[in-house]
Amino acid sequence: MIKIAVYGKGGIGKSTTVSNVAAALADRGLKVMQIGCDPKADSTSCLHGGTKTATVLELVRGGGAFTLDDMVTIGCGGVICVEAGGPTPGLGCAGRGIIAALDKLKEKGAYEAYRPDIVFYDVLGDVVCGGFSMPMRQGYADKVFIVTSGENMAIHAAANIAVAVNNFRDRGYAGLGGLILNSRNVKNEREKVEELASDIESKIVGILPHSELVPMAEEQGKTVIEAYPESEMAGEYRRLAEELLNACGVKLC
Repeated sequence: MIKIAVYGKGGIGKSTTVSNVAAALADRGLKVMQIGCDPKADSTSCLHGGTKTATVLELVRGGGAFTLDDMVTIGCGGVICVEAGGPTPGLGCAGRGIIAALDKLKEKGAYEAYRPDIVFYDVLGDVVCGGFSMPMRQGYADKVFIVTSGENMAIHAAANIAVAVNNFRDRGYAGLGGLILNSRNVKNEREKVEELASDIESKIVGILPHSELVPMAEEQGKTVIEAYPESEMAGEYRRLAEELLNACGVKLC
């Protein structure tokens, strides 16, 4: 089981990227689990038609008994979808919510029951507090990848996340696998992200071009892989999926 945490600034296209990569790997016959660690609980939306699903924290707050299956939605290509959820707006700590949700998944034996080949943790990365760093911890992710563009705020957030990964390096936490450039067509974009990669002693593992097919697919509640499987953009996501696994030391046959 390969476990990958994907971080990035809010709105950078992280969830879209993870969902398309998950769908691409599912198309290759792998069993994939995607765990959304964002209070908005929309990480897996495009994998199941945009329908609302129960979050782990909603089930916990409900106070009643619930099963592992209640926490899971099966999406496009059989991707196992879980949304951690968050506290009631204005009440509670979202970071603590992630800790509670991941603990509950472990308690319910999610990994043993579904036996995924690959687990993705999709994590909001504007602020890396204790809760949001949970997926980096030993026993969760093996590698962390950061989604960024050439926009200044995205680069700033990516640099902060890289610092957090580096700070945890001596504790046996996940290592930094590299950067994913989700292009926004800003001036000198690739050069800026290459400079960031050099500064944090990492590399760019994949570059996604800007494509209008991405929002078009999302409007349908689908990934590009599902909505436009023969498109060039679907091919880009498939290539990125392979590069992420390569960075984890795995080659697809």
